[in-house]
Amino acid sequence: VQLQAFGGGLVQAGDSLRLSCVASGRTSNDAATGWFRQAPGKEREFVAGIRWSGGNQYYEDSVKGRFTISKNSAKNTVYLQMNSLKPEDTAVYYCALRWGSTVHRTAEWYSYWGTGTLVTVSS
Repeated sequence: VQLQAFGGGLVQAGDSLRLSCVASGRTSNDAATGWFRQAPGKEREFVAGIRWSGGNQYYEDSVKGRFTISKNSAKNTVYLQMNSLKPEDTAVYYCALRWGSTVHRTAEWYSYWGTGTLVTVSS
């Protein structure tokens, strides 16, 4: 499985961005995708996750109500719509995939990772 994430950029506080994560190679509905982010000097943290079967969504508390994760199964793509962006959302964002339907909030559960996409939010 290969994952490609894109959609990052430089925006101002309050703006929106949509990140995309495209999966190629072996795919399955018995899988879960997570978005993680890593800010300079900080550990990688869970942002949001989705189950491919059923579409259940999970969010880190600081992004609830602002970020929405969704998927397009036909395109093997998971999206992260980010609204009302804040400077503290600045980070490199990564998408990750694991087999099995459980959305885990820690990175070690995920076997496949995309290259990161940088999101910079200016105040």
